Amino acid sequence: MSLSRFRLITFDVHNTLLQFRSSPGKKYGEIGAMFGISNNNNQLVSNYVQSWHKMNRLHPNFGLKTKITYKQWWQMMIDGIFNENGTHNTPPEKIEQMTEHFMEYFKTSVFWQHCYGSVDFLNYLKLQRHVESSGQKEPPFKLGVISNFDPRLDVLLRNMKINHYFDFVLNSYDVGYMKPAPEIFDRAMKAAEIKDLKPHQCLHIGATPATDYFGARNAGWYSLLVHEKSAEELTRKYGQLVEDNHVFSSLFDIHKKISNDYMRW
Repeated sequence: MSLSRFRLITFDVHNTLLQFRSSPGKKYGEIGAMFGISNNNNQLVSNYVQSWHKMNRLHPNFGLKTKITYKQWWQMMIDGIFNENGTHNTPPEKIEQMTEHFMEYFKTSVFWQHCYGSVDFLNYLKLQRHVESSGQKEPPFKLGVISNFDPRLDVLLRNMKINHYFDFVLNSYDVGYMKPAPEIFDRAMKAAEIKDLKPHQCLHIGATPATDYFGARNAGWYSLLVHEKSAEELTRKYGQLVEDNHVFSSLFDIHKKISNDYMRW
C-alpha cells in the first residue's frame, strides 16, 4: 500500500474524524431553549464565530496560557454567544447552568457524528496493520490523534466508539502546545514510542490548512488535507503552496486513493 513509507499516521478530530451533527447556532439554540432562552439561530452562529475568535485571541489553548481552567474558558465562550450583539442579557447563574450542560453534551453523539468515510478508513488501516505485522514484533505503523482540544477529547472518542483505533491521543491543553507549533508534533513522535522514528516517516491528516497541513509540513512531516476548497484556492488564500494531490473532500477519497495505490506524495 502507498502508506508503507510511514511508521506513524495521525489525525485531527474536528471535520476529519468527527463533525458537528448540525450547525453550532442550532445546537446552542437548543441548549438555550432548554433553559428558557429564545434566540435567533443565525445570530447565535455569528456570535459563536466572534466569541470563538475572541477567546482564542485573549485566552489561547482553552485558557492554559492565561491561567484559567478550560471550564471557565467555555463559560466565557458561552456568555459571549448568548450575551453579545443585542442578544439576551442572560444572567451569570444561567450561563453557568448552560455551561455545565454543554460540558457533558459536547462529549456525546448528540453533538457529534462520524465524518464521511472515517470509520471505514480506520478499519482499513487496522486491517493493513494486522496483515503487515504478521510474524513481526512491532506493528508496521502506529496511529494517533493530535487535536487542538481540551481534556474531554479522550471521553469523546470513547463515546464515539473510535478510541480503540489509536495508540495514543494528544489534546493541546494537556500537551501545552497547540498546532501548528512543532512541539506538539514532536510530542506525538515521542508518544508513539517507535525506535529511531524520523519526521519524514510521519503523516498527519487534518482539515485546517494553517494548523494541520502547514503545521505538520513545517515539523518535517508529510500531510494531507480534508477540505472542501481546491488546492489552487487554498494556495491563493494562504500564500503557500498546497499540493493538488494532497487535498481531498473526505477520508473516503483518501481511503480510495491509498487502497488503489494511486497516491502521489
